[in-house]
Amino acid sequence: MATAPHHFSPDIEAFIHSYARDIADGTAAVFAGAGLSVASGYVNWSALMKDIAKELGLDVDRETNLVAVAQYHLNERRNRSRINQTIIDEFSVGHAVNENHEILARLPIQTYWTTNYDRMIETSLEATGNIVDVKYTVEHLKVTKPGRTTVVNKMHGDVSHPDKAVLTKDDYEGYFRDFEPFVTALAGDLVSKTMLFVGFSFTDPNIDYIMSRVRVALRHKPKQHYCILRRESKRAKETKADFEYRKRQQEYFVKDLARIGIHALMIDDFADVTRILRAVESSYRTRTVFVSGSAHEFDPWRPDDAARFMESLSSGLIRSGLNVVTGFGLGVGPSIIAGALREIGENPGRRSSKQLHAAPFPVDSGGTPERLKLYARHRESLIEKAGIAIFLFGNKRSSTGAIVPAEGMREEFAIAKSMGRYIIPVGATGWVAKEIGDELEPFLKNTNLSFRRAYAIANNINSTPESIVKAVLTMVKECRER
Repeated sequence: MATAPHHFSPDIEAFIHSYARDIADGTAAVFAGAGLSVASGYVNWSALMKDIAKELGLDVDRETNLVAVAQYHLNERRNRSRINQTIIDEFSVGHAVNENHEILARLPIQTYWTTNYDRMIETSLEATGNIVDVKYTVEHLKVTKPGRTTVVNKMHGDVSHPDKAVLTKDDYEGYFRDFEPFVTALAGDLVSKTMLFVGFSFTDPNIDYIMSRVRVALRHKPKQHYCILRRESKRAKETKADFEYRKRQQEYFVKDLARIGIHALMIDDFADVTRILRAVESSYRTRTVFVSGSAHEFDPWRPDDAARFMESLSSGLIRSGLNVVTGFGLGVGPSIIAGALREIGENPGRRSSKQLHAAPFPVDSGGTPERLKLYARHRESLIEKAGIAIFLFGNKRSSTGAIVPAEGMREEFAIAKSMGRYIIPVGATGWVAKEIGDELEPFLKNTNLSFRRAYAIANNINSTPESIVKAVLTMVKECRER
């Protein structure tokens, strides 16, 4: 079981599952604007330009074109040193990644675009073990970092080179000459990938021009992309007429985004961005099922019946288009692997060997404490890949020769709970699986009737193997659709 899901509008729910599929297929990309880093303490463009505008005797709150303000300052001062120092002061130190960065970094998204100068995206990706290829000059586009897992295209520059940052009208006017390879690369990704714009205001003239070019090239049938926008809300002391006017402006803006292929996902609170990203991660992870199990003996099951049951279950998971992860548990791992491989082998055009991830526990020659720590890390790495955990049997032979509950399986249950994974015990197989089934039974009131019926079958010792397989697959389906 897991916590109850947050409910979204139908179009956001559809996006969540669609984008999760794109992530699994390797066709998802992210375009991050300044809003993604605001929760980390960074200022938005308006705040960044506040002092610059003040030096010119202008009020940044009354200016609608901040690129022009930057250009005015350059025109007056004849150099960029003040603007450069502002970028360095704001984006160099004193900030930490936020939850939105962390969620995105945990997902296997290979392509990022950003107009931000900060290093929050690459920092969060590196923290999760990614090899990040950062590109913010044309020269960077000519080389590929060995072993890279993710590319971060910083099309407006990086804080380490503020003098090269795209900020003024001069910079924008020369962009398509000086940074043409970035324009071509972004246009290509907008054609081939599904782009999610996060924290982006769409006031950037470069993006508007590139999107329009792509739309025309695709004969006015652009690929579907998404952005997350907060609905306009009434400001303090604002008149009703002014509020209605801003709402009407946003409605026309959203329709124009649709014209160039960007569907706006409307939210009421910026916290909904995090909730949506959490839901995307959950939807992506529920495509993968971790099977936990250990059995030195199968009593009251006959060994052959238990093996056929586990092979049928694993085969059914693969047939459903899911991925199976297993740690090669005693008496269980071989059957899970055999069932998965059989389904993959019999359907080479529809199934893939990538759907099976079998990782035997590492051999450790050290002392017991060291071995236990190594095994714990291994279990965490396996369960982290999945969104659903199934528990089967759960016994082992002790040093005295007695058959006892498997502590390792209990540890995997604890890890799965702590990670918020959906948990499906098959108590009909006895031992630790039955203990888990009994422990979770009080929480069934939070599930629907279909799940409760399937749970009862899977945890009834008198159920047939065939009915248990069907029940487990039903529960998996219910978890994925929550």
